[in-house]
Amino acid sequence: MDFEIYTLILFFVCGIAAGFIDSIAGGGGLLTVPALLSAGIPPAYALATNKLQSSFGSFSASFYFLRHGYIDLKLIRNGIIFTFIGSACGTLAVQQIDPSVLKQAIPFMLIGFALYFIFSPRIGDEDRQQQINFFLFSLIFGGGIGFYDGFFGPGTGSFFAIAFVAMAGFNLSKATAYSKLLNFTSNIAALIFFMLGGKILWQVGIVMGAGQFVGARLGSRMVIKKGSKIIRPLLVTMSLIMSARLLWQQYMS
Repeated sequence: MDFEIYTLILFFVCGIAAGFIDSIAGGGGLLTVPALLSAGIPPAYALATNKLQSSFGSFSASFYFLRHGYIDLKLIRNGIIFTFIGSACGTLAVQQIDPSVLKQAIPFMLIGFALYFIFSPRIGDEDRQQQINFFLFSLIFGGGIGFYDGFFGPGTGSFFAIAFVAMAGFNLSKATAYSKLLNFTSNIAALIFFMLGGKILWQVGIVMGAGQFVGARLGSRMVIKKGSKIIRPLLVTMSLIMSARLLWQQYMS
């Protein structure tokens, strides 16, 4: 598919906005997937291309957090391995299984996460007591959420963040940093299998990816500067918006 220059410029701007939001709270796909579909791109190609462009943003955010000392690669290495495996399995499974059951359950899970962040006064800039050893955390949540991202996807960043906060005891800034690294891992795993399927529009993906890279860098700086003051309200907002969108698709469209 060929696109005019002004359409590519709009894709780039959309990528910046999505990268900024995604690096802080997740949910950038709420902007990018509709933008791809509105340009007349078939759904399968839109989802595959979205994985390509979102990989730029999650890489940009991960690299920024890593460079500023927010991520310990030794601590998270098992999480990376299990997330990659989970995402690869999810990408293969979605080609064989109807994801409609997940579509019905996810909106209510996201609403629950939003309520958790609203009413839990302990979530902020301080670490809390770890509830589970990190290998088991990596196996259960890295593998499980990675599988979900490859299988379905919406809210993956929120799911990783809540897992790091509730089970690993991380503060919100730290949880956001580690969430971006695992999100990047799951994106890459899914992207590999989409590449094998030949459904990626490289021109669009790279243009949007460039915007994602810029937006994610800006968002990552905001996380470091503002911490929970900006992360908490955005997590709540994006979780509720994603819930509303998924419920609308199920019951109103």
